[in-house]
Amino acid sequence: MSSSGRLLAVSDLHVAYKENRAVAEGLRPGSDQDWLLLPGDVAEKFEDIEWALGLLSSRFAKVIWTPGNHELWTHPQDTVELRGEKRYLRLVELCRELGVVTPEDPYPVWEGGDEPVTVVPLFVGYDYSFRAPGTFTKEESLRVAHDAGVVCTDEYLLHPDPYPSRDAWCRARVAATTERLEGIDPAHRTVLLNHYPLVREPTRVLRYPEFAQWCGTELTADWHTRFRAAAVVYGHLHIPRVTWHDGVRFEEVSVGYPREWRPRPPRTPLRQILPEPSAGGSSAGGSSAAGASAGSAGAAGQGR
Repeated sequence: MSSSGRLLAVSDLHVAYKENRAVAEGLRPGSDQDWLLLPGDVAEKFEDIEWALGLLSSRFAKVIWTPGNHELWTHPQDTVELRGEKRYLRLVELCRELGVVTPEDPYPVWEGGDEPVTVVPLFVGYDYSFRAPGTFTKEESLRVAHDAGVVCTDEYLLHPDPYPSRDAWCRARVAATTERLEGIDPAHRTVLLNHYPLVREPTRVLRYPEFAQWCGTELTADWHTRFRAAAVVYGHLHIPRVTWHDGVRFEEVSVGYPREWRPRPPRTPLRQILPEPSAGGSSAGGSSAAGASAGSAGAAGQGR
């Protein structure tokens, strides 16, 4: 194996699908020093999450995970019936048992490049501030989405307990996380890892714009510049591509559902984040990471 490690990333593995489970089984490092970033939606049920994290933590030098919305669902067929924050904290316990880094742990420092980089797994959720076009309140935005039949399954399965709402949970996470981010060594650049994009712009290509309200918060809009990001890594949209915002590279690294990834040109699921890939491509295998076009970005899927 190569002696030079990399930061690699993949999200939205959704291993409950047998085709996606095969994708997960095929993920291997190119070096015994490679780290793997996992920004959420590994699976819905606890046993599937445990299987995938156990497999990947046995292969990569370090695995860094942050939850997506699917891990936080209280699925009716899951043997773990915990809700809200209690479910999240049980997932943190699982990760610690497997040696996987979570948003509750000290942020690891990657030293495989020219300068040390602090890798920051974020869990900040969404607060309905990416509102549907033409609406000005959360209530209006949700009504428009319901009228259009574009409603995230979170509304039924992602419980915010003990917080009164998902947006209240989001605001609490933003406040606590901001304090931790401000404590990072100012000499370090960062890689910010979150299930949702930290800025709204990536959601503007969604086929169903009403879905954006389940895709992040305006409260993180300046984090990529404020906290010196070398890259921002996220998933959730199922639109794998690279965009640039204020000179910072944003990598959407999701696999998505089989019906979404089967029609796309073949590419390795693992995306190289650092060292920064050449202009010719940003996947671990060197192929283009442009991914799906806006026209095929089917983010109406209610399970996103």
